[in-house]
Amino acid sequence: MTPKRPEPEPSSGIESSFRIELIRKAIHLCSLSIPIFYFFTPKDVALAVFIPLTIAFLVIDVARYYHRPIEEWFYKSFGWLLRRRESDRQKKRLNGATYVLISATLAIIIFPKFIAFTSFIVLIISDLTAALVGRRFGRHKFFEKTLEGSLGFFLSALLIIFLTPKIEYYFGEYLIGALAVAVGTIVEALPIDVDDNLSVPLSVGGAMWAAYSIVYPMLNIYKFG
Repeated sequence: MTPKRPEPEPSSGIESSFRIELIRKAIHLCSLSIPIFYFFTPKDVALAVFIPLTIAFLVIDVARYYHRPIEEWFYKSFGWLLRRRESDRQKKRLNGATYVLISATLAIIIFPKFIAFTSFIVLIISDLTAALVGRRFGRHKFFEKTLEGSLGFFLSALLIIFLTPKIEYYFGEYLIGALAVAVGTIVEALPIDVDDNLSVPLSVGGAMWAAYSIVYPMLNIYKFG
């Protein structure tokens, strides 16, 4: 799951909430299998896996609000992982895992492979870093989040940009990546009612694709698929 980081909280509650967040993020880290699987798999095969899986998660996630047996099974199995906002019967929000699959499927459909791969790695690693750093060290407010957490997001995302594949490994490609993760950092911190699992990869991927189209229109952005 990838819950949003809260605003700075009193020190008395930090240790407990940090341990809970650590458990959630350890589970979320398993989502790294998604971009790794996709990078070494043809697009049509990946979509044949993720589209049915996304639909299944979406159906169950929505059904828990309307079907009592599914509701009882769902909360008995996964209720301890959910945040309060993910079990709001009035707004009927989806949980983080469903949003992860939705964003993965959309990224695969929309973006060239290396952009989808990079933006999703940023989601998993940098959002995890931001949440843990923000809960442990966050003291200064930055939009809806903390300055410390957002700095953790940005620096970890820069490391990802340095390590992930590039088309020709031009210096400008690294600058494009830095610009894209700066956009993602701001989007992740803004007080918008869109789950980070959706907003982060789409904003990072969209910024990368737009920048490549403007700066390097001659490069084959579909080099990896």
